[in-house]
Amino acid sequence: MPRQMLTANIQFTFKAWMGRRVVFPPDGLPQGLLSAFQSACFDTAPDAPYLSVVLPTSTPSSAPTGALVLADGAVFLGEGLGATGAAEAEVCFNTAMTGYQEVLTDPSYAAQIVAFTFPHIGNVGANAEDIESSSPAAAAAARGALFRARPTPPSNWRAADPLDAWLKSRNVIALAGLDTRALTKRIRELGMPNAVIAHAPDGQFDLDALHARAKAWPGLEGQDLAKDVTCAQSYTVNEQRWRWPDGVAPVNDPRFTVVVMDYGVKRNILRSLGDIGARCIVLPASATAEEALAHKPDGIMLSNGPGDPAATGVYAAPQIKKMVESGTPMMGVCLGHQMLGLALGARTEKMPQGHHGSNHPVQDKSTGKVEIVSMNHGFAIDPKTLPKGVKETHVSLFDGSNCGIELEGKPVFSVQYHPEASPGPQDSHYLFERFAEAMTKSKKN
Repeated sequence: MPRQMLTANIQFTFKAWMGRRVVFPPDGLPQGLLSAFQSACFDTAPDAPYLSVVLPTSTPSSAPTGALVLADGAVFLGEGLGATGAAEAEVCFNTAMTGYQEVLTDPSYAAQIVAFTFPHIGNVGANAEDIESSSPAAAAAARGALFRARPTPPSNWRAADPLDAWLKSRNVIALAGLDTRALTKRIRELGMPNAVIAHAPDGQFDLDALHARAKAWPGLEGQDLAKDVTCAQSYTVNEQRWRWPDGVAPVNDPRFTVVVMDYGVKRNILRSLGDIGARCIVLPASATAEEALAHKPDGIMLSNGPGDPAATGVYAAPQIKKMVESGTPMMGVCLGHQMLGLALGARTEKMPQGHHGSNHPVQDKSTGKVEIVSMNHGFAIDPKTLPKGVKETHVSLFDGSNCGIELEGKPVFSVQYHPEASPGPQDSHYLFERFAEAMTKSKKN
């Protein structure tokens, strides 16, 4: 049965159905919060007074060992997992049912805490082959993870580590047992909040201090995060997509040379380029157009990445414009799509809740075809600002936001979503073939 108590004139309602949540008014956090929880009576076992009925075991402390404190004063408590400590970030939710390891290692999630709406996370463990970050600088990726249920021991032939140990090894703080449905609904209604996620094995938190940190964190707008996740120096990749039973195969006798502008590139974008026969030369985000074109590429890929495209575009967009003017075939993905738009004269805008998941419907406006795609972005091109000669090619069927553009008269196009998926459906792999066709045609001319 739900229980109620009154402490410091604040009423707490504990809900047993789908976990419990505690939401405080935006005027601040109450003093003595932890002692109030420790003295409360819960529906869980006497030695495990958590805020969620799904937690099967107790921790060394009688208090919750994990906390998520939002900038508006909302607090979610549960069991801390992974690394210890505290980290500021923006909270988003991801609706993918599989691929949690790829999600958490995607550099586009830098400075974000990912709340998984699917309740069972961790059951296939983690391995070295499904990591999406492709350079040491991008290794951190997501700062935190939020789960409905405590991850179970792995049961998969590819598992090398349980999720908890893997999170700890990557310095990712996680929290299990909170009401992810309540958090997701809150994000849908109020937008993606700034927050602090904390894990303390002794259950001792200074919630007022965590709240102050969450309020003080500036958020993602205006932040150039590509510089934090890009490679320090150029490197070459010759890999194809993973296939059972052989895993990742090399690219033999490459057909193309593709320069990849690394704003936080995912490994499977490079592998997808390998699948069309491309040898990839990966350059730092700060590389100039002259440096890129010096490799005499058959094509240029503008990669995915984190942060505000307008901030990264300050130095990247002028270089992208020069690349476009060179006539070299170009393809952009995610942040690369947004910055191509900026280079062509459009503007970008922050989205209230963004798009994060592998089940998003997108329509190709030229064919009417609907693709189910993988998405991960909190900014978008404002289609009303697209200049003459730049055509909108794809739109989201969730909210009508822009999902693709092409430059009329030149082999230049981009999409907001992730055609390499990883995780997600393979509906959009054809875009890499389209890129290959553009490069083949350009080479003939």
